[in-house]
Amino acid sequence: MSVRRICRPAAQAGAMVFAALGLGLFATHAQATEGFRIAGTVVSSTTGEPVRDATVSVTAVGTAGTSESAVSDNDGHFVLERLAAAKYQLRAAKRGFLTAFYDEHEGSFNTAIVTGEGQDTTELVFRLTPEAVLRGVVTDDGGDPVFNAQVLLSRRVREHGQSLATPHADMATTDDTGAYEFTNLAPGEYLLAVKAEPWYATHRSASSSPARVRSQGETALDVAYPVTYFDSTTDEAAATPIVLGGGSREEANVSLHAMQALHVSADVPPAPSVVSRPLHLRQIVFGATVGVVIPTIQRPQGGMQEFLGIAPGHYELTQGDPPRIAELDLNSSQDVDPELGTPTVTVSGTVAAVAGTAMTGDFFVSLEPLENPAGGISNQAIMVPGAQQGSFRILAVPPGRWALHFSEAGAEMPVLSISIGDKVHAGSEFTVRDQPLNLVARVSAKTTSIEGFAKKDGKGLAGAMVVLVPKDKALLPERVRRDQSDSDGSFVLANVAPGDYTVVAIENGWELDWTRPEVMARYLSGGVAVPVTDSSGNVLSLSQPVPVEQR
Repeated sequence: MSVRRICRPAAQAGAMVFAALGLGLFATHAQATEGFRIAGTVVSSTTGEPVRDATVSVTAVGTAGTSESAVSDNDGHFVLERLAAAKYQLRAAKRGFLTAFYDEHEGSFNTAIVTGEGQDTTELVFRLTPEAVLRGVVTDDGGDPVFNAQVLLSRRVREHGQSLATPHADMATTDDTGAYEFTNLAPGEYLLAVKAEPWYATHRSASSSPARVRSQGETALDVAYPVTYFDSTTDEAAATPIVLGGGSREEANVSLHAMQALHVSADVPPAPSVVSRPLHLRQIVFGATVGVVIPTIQRPQGGMQEFLGIAPGHYELTQGDPPRIAELDLNSSQDVDPELGTPTVTVSGTVAAVAGTAMTGDFFVSLEPLENPAGGISNQAIMVPGAQQGSFRILAVPPGRWALHFSEAGAEMPVLSISIGDKVHAGSEFTVRDQPLNLVARVSAKTTSIEGFAKKDGKGLAGAMVVLVPKDKALLPERVRRDQSDSDGSFVLANVAPGDYTVVAIENGWELDWTRPEVMARYLSGGVAVPVTDSSGNVLSLSQPVPVEQR
């Protein structure tokens, strides 16, 4: 009994120690099992009201699959649990709202959420913008609906400090009642145009048979609708902007009026070979091609070629070999002078690596217009299959300012400098005039990613605009790289070419015109200097944080 009396407390103590150890092991296991949480509230960006039944999902950065998702409750609250310590992109979707990433800016930047010890990720406010809707009816002269009309929508956006129209933000086709509808539109200022063909129109050329004269009835049916802009004008410059707010519902009706169709012809000289460049007539709306018209009557070996049933409007005509590009504002039938237009030229050259050695691989080559080029060509890039064995040749380039781009296996190779004759200048830009060009492009086959932290008062700041500014102001904006700081203040500036830079972080800086040197100059003294060289490697981690400056 004495033994029992002595051993019982020892047994109890041992049991307590074992239980304590067990509880500690359980707690450690439970913490590992539970992981980390991302939680917050989904609200409307316009009213601030909670948004229920929104699907919120997270995807670990660098992976393809969604790791977790949740649905917001009646108060807009959501919780994502049992997450590993990682960096996640947070995305929310709900019918009637624009799908977006957390704190999204410009459609390309957002704040990723970083989980881990010491990270506060449970009181997020996710603002979703209600979609805007634009609808309307297209009618003809008699008020009847126009079926199968193309309705083109363009959104005006700010770029490089100017208000520009982005071609074809969306396109719709009218139904048999003449109705169209655009949904899921972001707030902004839009322009709308309608392109259609009268169902009863017939187009026939009297020149196809000199002995034949078109009847009055045939002439009356030889009609076309000019491209018509809201509010029912045929002058693009007079188009009425449509301003849409978050959640707005607007109506834009357009009335079309048939006009006498135009006939455009050109006297094409005999081709020097069997293969000849055909005439092309392109209709231009909002700076982009919306239709290519092929001559209805063609005589490939020379002679008159004719376009029938042309609607009045703005066009580009490509003719000749080498091609000439003419800008035409057509309001009457006409014979086009075969010498009309701006001659295009050939741009050829070689590609050299940073060390000066020739590149021997095959690359994709493109030219980006930096302005609307001479001759009225639409503002679209010229792309060619590639540069073989380090050489390239691009045909039919109109005069104007261009930027040269190279890529290999989908990865961009920044152009460090361009040499034309004995003149060398930094960057990828060059000017085409009236003579063929031969140039040497010096590229960086490898780029560097710059990693760092944006901090304010010693703590990482989320949502700051981080800008990598080249010290050579002539390289603004083409060498600028931007990112948005994540929830811990971290950022990555990708595809950086060798050169001298300054990294700045700006709170609430998303409305700044970062392309202008005078705008960025005020922030440079507070930034961090970053030299990037050929030996910097794939990743360059900054040894000091970037101080966050106020806009």
